[in-house]
Amino acid sequence: MKTKKLFLLLFIFCILTSIFPLFSYGEPSNDITTLSPVALLMEANTGKVLYEKNGYETNYPASTTKLMTAILTVENCKLDDIAKVSYNAVMSVPYDYTNAALQVDEELTIEQLLNVLLIPSANDAGFVLAEHIAGSTESFATMMNTKALEIGCKNTHFTNPSGIHDDNHYSTAYDLALIGRYAMQYDVIRNIVMKTSYRLPATAKYPSDDRYFVTTNSMIRESFKNYYQDYITGLKTGYTEHALDCIVATAKKDNLEFIAVILHSGYTESGLRQKYLDCKTLFEYAFNNYKMEQIVTKNEVCENIEIKGATKDTKDLNLLYKDDITAFLPNNISSENITPTITIKENLTAPILEGETIGKAEYTVFDATYSTDLIAGSNVEKSSIMNIVFKVLAILLILLILSCILGILKPKKKKKKSKSRH
Repeated sequence: MKTKKLFLLLFIFCILTSIFPLFSYGEPSNDITTLSPVALLMEANTGKVLYEKNGYETNYPASTTKLMTAILTVENCKLDDIAKVSYNAVMSVPYDYTNAALQVDEELTIEQLLNVLLIPSANDAGFVLAEHIAGSTESFATMMNTKALEIGCKNTHFTNPSGIHDDNHYSTAYDLALIGRYAMQYDVIRNIVMKTSYRLPATAKYPSDDRYFVTTNSMIRESFKNYYQDYITGLKTGYTEHALDCIVATAKKDNLEFIAVILHSGYTESGLRQKYLDCKTLFEYAFNNYKMEQIVTKNEVCENIEIKGATKDTKDLNLLYKDDITAFLPNNISSENITPTITIKENLTAPILEGETIGKAEYTVFDATYSTDLIAGSNVEKSSIMNIVFKVLAILLILLILSCILGILKPKKKKKKSKSRH
């Protein structure tokens, strides 16, 4: 009878826990519907991919290419450097591609060129920057591909600085997310991609200031009610006949930041651009299901250990976290259930100074690793017995050394020769 009751209770328990899980520490369900054939969502701090659809397949990146051009420009130029527009840079742009009406032999600052490269997506600016930095488009493309590998891209190959179509010019949503993530470490790029408009000043070669441009990113323009989101922080759009509609978008709310990449996108039946709708879908999912949570507080006690050879009052040592640790977590994971791997130096003995590094705490959370040093919370003094022993040994050693020295310096007595008797 008792056995039957036990089985019944277990059965009820299983039914209840299947309906109401007691613990749910997995990744949130990403039952997301995206309209575009290629989509990827990445957390900007850790680089963790939260959603992807064909995100590792190669596609044409169009003008999202310009993010790499901007990266190399910031890393190789000063903003007030002057670049001269060449005939080749102007003529490299096909007639149906966007340009900033740059004039042959016109001189512009690197900052001006970056603004028209990223805001209206001017292709002529890309070629001017490429020639200024590397001497030729071909050499600049080599720099782009080298940088892509350095960033971690595995399926990317660039042939030009602007994204003009070329069958050998390709990337993936994942690689473009890495490039976007890398680009956003530069404040100058962050600031430019949030501008909604830009005007080039008059120059000797173009004496009017009528070169006024608006951003190609409708998600940061309040007039586009169907697309605008106040949490969008950039980044770069693109379009060609072969690549179709593309975007690398970034969003930030409180201490959460995400990157969305949409490629080869189109329009809904009602004429709305799918890439913007997909970005909103991905970002809303991210903000609703994830958090940044502090799991360690600086100077908080990690654990207490006993130090050999220490005085009675100082032998119990608190190990403190040297730094704060903030981790990226799904909402259904509590930091209270996260335990660290503790590594402590071997053969610890007194004395130890307050603040001295004693070990390391390492947390592996949601496929990411976070760590901080463990430091001594107080001074640890040697015990008096040990001090006495040490002093006695030191005195004995000194006496031994002095004895040896005196033995060497002391003159030897000559033996008297005995007289023989006859």
